[in-house]
Amino acid sequence: MKRLLPILLFVMLSATVCWAGDEPPTALSNKAAIDLVQDHANYLWTLVAAALVFFMQAGFAMVESGFTRAKNAVNIIMKNLMDFSMGTLAFWAIGFGLMFGASATGWFGTSGFFLSGFTGEGTEWVLAFWMFQVVFCATAATIVSGAMAERTKFIGYLCYSALLSAFIYPIFGSWAWGSLLDGSGWLEGMGFIDFAGSTVVHSVGGWAALAGALVLGPRIGKYTKDGRVRPILGHNMPLAALGVFILWLGWFGFNPGSTTTADKSIAMIFVNTNLAAAAGAVFALFTSWFKFGKPEVGMSLNGALAGLVGITAGCANVSPTSSILIGAVAGVLVVFSVMFFDKIKVDDPVGAISVHGVCGAWGTLGAGLFDMGGFSLSVIGVQLVGIGACFLWTFPAAYLMFKLIDITVGLRVSPEEELEGLDMVEHGGTAYPDFEVSSYTTSPGFGGDSKGGGRREPTVSPVPELGS
Repeated sequence: MKRLLPILLFVMLSATVCWAGDEPPTALSNKAAIDLVQDHANYLWTLVAAALVFFMQAGFAMVESGFTRAKNAVNIIMKNLMDFSMGTLAFWAIGFGLMFGASATGWFGTSGFFLSGFTGEGTEWVLAFWMFQVVFCATAATIVSGAMAERTKFIGYLCYSALLSAFIYPIFGSWAWGSLLDGSGWLEGMGFIDFAGSTVVHSVGGWAALAGALVLGPRIGKYTKDGRVRPILGHNMPLAALGVFILWLGWFGFNPGSTTTADKSIAMIFVNTNLAAAAGAVFALFTSWFKFGKPEVGMSLNGALAGLVGITAGCANVSPTSSILIGAVAGVLVVFSVMFFDKIKVDDPVGAISVHGVCGAWGTLGAGLFDMGGFSLSVIGVQLVGIGACFLWTFPAAYLMFKLIDITVGLRVSPEEELEGLDMVEHGGTAYPDFEVSSYTTSPGFGGDSKGGGRREPTVSPVPELGS
């Protein structure tokens, strides 16, 4: 006990000296600590959301591959891989600066190229923000892949990916989102509402897809000489369905992540996003059931995506009930839009123009119609201006780009190469080495004849083993 007492006294004295050396906490120091925690949480949430949006690349690849034929699966995977890779470099070098750099005119940025805005400690947000924005750019680029599937030269696609990511997408993005960093956009200055990109991302991708499909022309055999539509069935609907579920998950980074802030505001955005997707799937299901006589799987899957695209603009400024209405209209709209583009002989194998272009425009309008701040004709007018500006910039610019690519390196493969399949002629491989590609009958829309009929045969068949 006598030995323990000096030890206790020493410990108490040491603790007293240590405590005496610490400054007592104040309201100011507590606020600084809280702000630092919030700042770190914002970085973490933004980068986690960016990872979710990046995972959408896998979803797009699966949807596109599943909705198209087995003989082109490798080509589609390569396109989805390279539009992100090429787009990342182009956005780093040029696109990010045009979109978010300092702007005196509100038309495009003039600084921040090659990530020059990052200058070391204290400017780390530029890196986090760039990472979140580059996956958005990749989303716009990969939308076009589906509409141009099964007949596009790979070298032409690489050129397109770089040009759209460097110029077409960033310039419109600067009009609507430039002030998110160092810039300012004329459209956002008018009060344009597009929180997460129904128009900035999806309609840009959709209208570029329309331009690409028009320049390319339809796939061989898609339309008969007497004008009838001959749908070409996808080879793997389970793969397409898995892709849609991945996209649905990724949208929980796409929309709530656009806050770039880890706070309670993301709860409503999560709910609105989910409700709109569910409503889109349900209403597309019943619309296709009514039109074709069967609950059609392809239309139902695209209905979920249509609802997600539709709610993207207004996910932060409409109520949960309104999000259901926006998703429901998108689900109906996508069915009739797919049928319309088939009727005018615009061949879009996955419905990208309808899902992203048309439903993106509807979602942007819906953000104004159902604004929780109240209905205003001036707000609707601004939304219509934004929708129109997106089309008038994106479609002509993309059409010219695709024409130039076609004239220079070429955009479409030869008829012989298209019939053989792009996997072998473009990449020297096949996605299914133990199978051989076979023909199949067709059915309407994504389903059968006008009454839901039509016989589906497998697009691949096993190769007999030697000696069998």
